[in-house]
Amino acid sequence: MNDVNMNAADTAFMQHAIEAGRAGDPSPNPHVGAVVVQGQKIVGVGHHERAGERHAEVTALANAGASAVNADLYVTLEPCNHFGRTPPCTRAIIDAGIRRVFVGTADPNPHVEGGGIDALRKEGIEVVEGVSTTECEALLAPWTKFVTTGIPYVALKLALSLDGRIATRTGASRWITGPEARARVHVLRAESDAVIVGIGTAIADDPALTVREVTGRNPARVVVDSQLKLAVDSALATTAREVRTYLLTTEGAPDDRALILSELGIEVIRCAPSPEGRVDLDQALRALGERGIVSVLVEGGAELGGSLLAGRLADRLHAFVAPLLLGPRGRPGAVDWCGPAEIADAPRIIDPQWEVCGVDAHVFGRVEYPAED
Repeated sequence: MNDVNMNAADTAFMQHAIEAGRAGDPSPNPHVGAVVVQGQKIVGVGHHERAGERHAEVTALANAGASAVNADLYVTLEPCNHFGRTPPCTRAIIDAGIRRVFVGTADPNPHVEGGGIDALRKEGIEVVEGVSTTECEALLAPWTKFVTTGIPYVALKLALSLDGRIATRTGASRWITGPEARARVHVLRAESDAVIVGIGTAIADDPALTVREVTGRNPARVVVDSQLKLAVDSALATTAREVRTYLLTTEGAPDDRALILSELGIEVIRCAPSPEGRVDLDQALRALGERGIVSVLVEGGAELGGSLLAGRLADRLHAFVAPLLLGPRGRPGAVDWCGPAEIADAPRIIDPQWEVCGVDAHVFGRVEYPAED
């Protein structure tokens, strides 16, 4: 059931729960928000802060205290009905005396026993489904993909000039975008479990790939490096014991290089090669998923971005467009791939959002691919 007709108050309360759900760092669990409403007044708000800690509903009920009796609960995801690292939320809702529960979306996790909605109804609690479902599903999108496919949610970041160039004719690329856009990228890093670059970017820029411009935790760093060319004195290698670092490589990469890099604290992950002899990206992403990585931000380079689009592996796109021109001899293409034969066959951002970052434009949203024959 999707986006049922609700009155304005119900929609507003669920929107409050969605905003609450954006907080916290619960990976590999989902972002969930909840609010308790008594007499059209919010008396408790909660979100899932970290894996292993109490869920959004339990926090909201605790904040509401005695005011939860005969109150309404708005929650973005169907309450859990199983014992995991925490007790079932359904029991907490029943014990608190909640009279009615509004649910944004049903639990999509195929690996756990569901039935939270049914369990509440069996106890005489009214459950209203489908409140602001589209927005609740967007909040859950990275986790939903992860739990249903085993593959992390992939956001692709591009930075380019007005004429689609990523560097000057001499290869200079720092900085195409301004400080505000770069700070926004650091926000995206902090929101992701891992940040990925190709070996070309790692060699050319020697990035640290840490969060510096804003407050937030460092994601894991990942380099797609089919022949293990990452330098031992690079910023990534020398800080590998401080920030989790992976190298995605092929089965045929040199064993001696793998040993040297492993001794620096880097985890070397071998994947089957693609037909071109590069790292098979589908398998590489699955390997990251096996390590509990739910969402990744891919920052470069052009070949890696093009491979993700060609393989229909990018779920979201963030393009930062700078108001400058680098000319026909500048480095072409923020993504390097053959591209579609027809405009209708192009992947595109659905319902794009635009914002101004300093002097730059930031367009972002979910990527949709044409139907396959």
